[in-house]
Amino acid sequence: MKSNKKPATSKLVAKFDNELMQILIEDLSSFKANNPFYSNKQKAAQRNLSAA
Repeated sequence: MKSNKKPATSKLVAKFDNELMQILIEDLSSFKANNPFYSNKQKAAQRNLSAA
């Protein structure tokens, strides 16, 4: 009997997805902190679209 304990592919994909999402969230937060004008411009555009 083989006793290779390899993690399931779906678990690896889920872990990768979670780590990638955390990196993207941190990057976006950093970008918004360094570019407040971009963040305000995007909020204004969303308000204009919801009013239409």
